Amino acid sequence: MRVLVVGDVMLDRYWHGAVERISPEAPVPVVRVEREEERLGGAANVALGVKMLGARTTLLTVVGRDQPAVKLRELLHAQGVETVLRDDPKLQTIVKLRVIGRAQQLLRIDFENEPDHELLGEMTDAFEQQLADHDLVLFSDYGKGGLAHIPQMIALARAAGKPVLVDPKGSDFQRYAGATVITPNRAELALVSGQWRSEADLKAKVDALREAIGVEAVLLTRSEEGMTLFAADEVSHEPAQAREVFDVTGAGDTVIATLAVMMAAGLSMDQAMRWANRAGGIVVGKFGTATVSYAELQA
Repeated sequence: MRVLVVGDVMLDRYWHGAVERISPEAPVPVVRVEREEERLGGAANVALGVKMLGARTTLLTVVGRDQPAVKLRELLHAQGVETVLRDDPKLQTIVKLRVIGRAQQLLRIDFENEPDHELLGEMTDAFEQQLADHDLVLFSDYGKGGLAHIPQMIALARAAGKPVLVDPKGSDFQRYAGATVITPNRAELALVSGQWRSEADLKAKVDALREAIGVEAVLLTRSEEGMTLFAADEVSHEPAQAREVFDVTGAGDTVIATLAVMMAAGLSMDQAMRWANRAGGIVVGKFGTATVSYAELQA
């Protein structure tokens, strides 16, 4: 199977060190950095997640002309992720730097700038060319400005007969109209539909949202409550499978990557959700931005 991943990418950087004292300058821990690590983040981590499950993946995105972009390209190439990248001199490639002490995240520092222009708008032709060679399209929206033209891209994908999955962000889900499945978490759904008082109230709000934006299904990820798939004709729920939650960083990436691969392979949404739930339960037991392999999922 081949999955086309489109969205905001970033470089996740980790500084690991020892914490042995509090600074005399301020009530903060002093971290003596002993090891540095760099991983794929954002849509790049989603693309890697697809690849780790055995499917082929192409990542369509925009990066800056800077050192983090060079590193992203190196990591993607090393992992065998095919890319259609445009570099933009006005864009600062996003870097999330996490300072780790005693296996705990002490601080996160974000390096990014707000783009003053549409980043992927000029890549619509490349997107349309890639559609014929892929079985499914996955949009990973991190709200960084790269997907301002997502309505047009969704329309192109659906006209080509391709299922479309979206990991949404922000308060305007109308942008995702026509998608096959959107995968908000609890906070993201509440931002759009408001808080719910009961499961019946939740279903009513999700059904209203699904009908308003014309999506076939909403997969709500609910952390320790598992996940629930709301489709037109049924509601399916899977309880959480994590034995021990160590780090939830990137868990949503793993869920939608697994869902995409399984749906591309011909499984129903309900079947694909159960594999995605299993993958989510595995990845939260890992440190930092991580993925799940096909072998781990089968085990």
